[in-house]
Amino acid sequence: MGCCRSSLRTGTLPEKKPPGRAAGALPPHRPSLSLNQHQAPAPSGARAAAAGREVPAVKEFSLAELRAATGGFAPENIVSESGEKAPNFVYKGRLEATRRAIAVKKFTKMAWPDAKQFAEEAKGVGKLRHCRMANLIGYCCDGDERLLVAEYMPNDTLAKHLFHWENQTLEWAMRLRVAYYIAEALEYCSTEGRPLYHDLNSYRVLFDENGDPRLSCFGLMKNSRDGKSYSTNLAYTPPEYLRNGRVTSESIIYSYGTILLDLLSGKRIPPSRACDMIKGNNLQVLMDSHLEGNYPTEEATTMVDLVSQCLQYEPRDRPNTKKLVSVLEPMQIKSEVPSYEMLGIPKHEEEAPPTPPPPPQPQHPLSPMGEACSRMDLTAIHQILVNTHYRDDEGTNELSFQEWTQQMRDMLEARKRGDFAFRDKDFKAAIDCYTQFVDVGTMVSPTVYARRSLCHLMSDQPDAALRDAMQAQCVYPDWPTAFYMQAVALSKLNMQSDAMDMLNEASQLEEKRQKNTKP
Repeated sequence: MGCCRSSLRTGTLPEKKPPGRAAGALPPHRPSLSLNQHQAPAPSGARAAAAGREVPAVKEFSLAELRAATGGFAPENIVSESGEKAPNFVYKGRLEATRRAIAVKKFTKMAWPDAKQFAEEAKGVGKLRHCRMANLIGYCCDGDERLLVAEYMPNDTLAKHLFHWENQTLEWAMRLRVAYYIAEALEYCSTEGRPLYHDLNSYRVLFDENGDPRLSCFGLMKNSRDGKSYSTNLAYTPPEYLRNGRVTSESIIYSYGTILLDLLSGKRIPPSRACDMIKGNNLQVLMDSHLEGNYPTEEATTMVDLVSQCLQYEPRDRPNTKKLVSVLEPMQIKSEVPSYEMLGIPKHEEEAPPTPPPPPQPQHPLSPMGEACSRMDLTAIHQILVNTHYRDDEGTNELSFQEWTQQMRDMLEARKRGDFAFRDKDFKAAIDCYTQFVDVGTMVSPTVYARRSLCHLMSDQPDAALRDAMQAQCVYPDWPTAFYMQAVALSKLNMQSDAMDMLNEASQLEEKRQKNTKP
C-alpha cells in the first residue's frame, strides 16, 4: 500500500529552466546553521545573518507580562487558532521591557495540569537554537494558565503564500528553498534528540522579517499532556498513527511529505489521492498551474519521487532527515537572491533605537566628591575617601571603658588592615577586613560602610554597594557621602532617576553643612 516510487517520463512536464544557472552547475555548500556554539561554523554571510538574530535564553514570564505584551490577549492580536480538537490560540505581541516582538501560544485550561511537567517540557524545547527555526524564548505557568513564547515571524505562513496569495505565487526556487530549510530544521531537531514534531503542516512553516522560511517551535510540544491529538486533520495523519496511536520519527517524515506535496501542487491534496496521481503518472494535474511550467523537469521529477518516498505506507520505507537534506541541497538555485525578493516583500530595515533623553542635571553646584560621583569616577572617589580618612566618624561612637579594653584592640586591628588594603586598592581583602570590623558590632563607622561600598563597586557588586551606602546613612543620617555612594550604586543599577535624586540630596546636605560652619 502507499505511494509507489515513480519518475516523470520525458515530455510529461515542460522544460523551462530558470535563468541564472549554468547547466550542471551546483550551488555552493550551505551547511545547517545552528545558533549553538558546538555546531560547525557557517559561511561568513550566513554567520552574520545568524549573529543578527540574538536569541535570548529561555525564561519564565509572568502572566502580567504576557497580558501587557498582547494587549490583554486582544482578539485583534490573534494570528493563529487551531481546530476543535486543539483549540489553542497564538497571539502576536511586544514585550514592554525589550520591545522584542513575540508570538504567544495560549493553551486551553488544564491542557497541562502539572505545571512542573509543562515547565520541564518547555525548557527542553528552549534549549534548541537554530536559524531555521522560530525559537522558543519563554513560557508561563500561572495558576492553571499555560503559555509558550517564541520569536515572532511577521510574514505569514507557507499555507498563506501557497493557498491564499494575493500578489504573486511562490516561484519554483523559493519552493525548493522552503523544502530545504525545513528539512535542515528537522535534521537539527533530530540530532539534538527531539525528532518528534506534532501536527507538521504548511501552517507550521513561517516566514521571518527577511522572508526566510522557519519551522515553528510550537510543534515540538504536544497540545496537551497526553498528546492524543497528533494532527487536526485525519486525512493527513500518518497511517501508523491511525493504526496504533504511536508517533515515531518516521511519522514526521510522512507529515513532511505532505508539505512537499503542498509545495508542488499549490493546494491541499490528501496524500492518498496524490499517491494515486503519482502512480497513474497524472503529474501535469499534480503540479501547480500557477507556476506556468517554470521549473526544470529533472528537479520536478526528483521532488515528486521524494514525495512518494515520504508518503510510503510502511514507516521503514521512508527516508530519514539526513537523506532529505542531501537530496534537496544540490537543487538550491538562486542562492545569491535573498528570500524577501523571491517572496515579493520589502527588505527589512532594522529599527533605529529611540534617542535616549538627555541625562538629568544636578540642581546644585557639586563638590569634588559630588563631581566624581556624577561622572562615576570610582578612582577619584577612592582617592577622596582615602584623604578624608575618618574625620566624619566623630561623635558616632560612645564606648564604655570595659568595651574599650576588651574588644577595641582586635576591632581596630581589623579596620587598620582594611585601611591598608583599601589604600593599596586590594578591594577584596579590604571587604574581608571591614566585614570583620562590622560583624563585631561594638563600634559603628559610616566611613567603613562607605569604603566597603566603594570596594563592592570596584568588584562589580552594585547591590552590595547600595546596601552599605544605605547603612552608612542609617548611622549618620545627614552625611552627604552616604547619599553620594547611593547615587553611584543606583547609577550602576541603571536607576538613573533615583541616582539623580540622591545626588541632589547629597548636594543640598553639603550646602547646608557649609552654611552651618560659616562664622
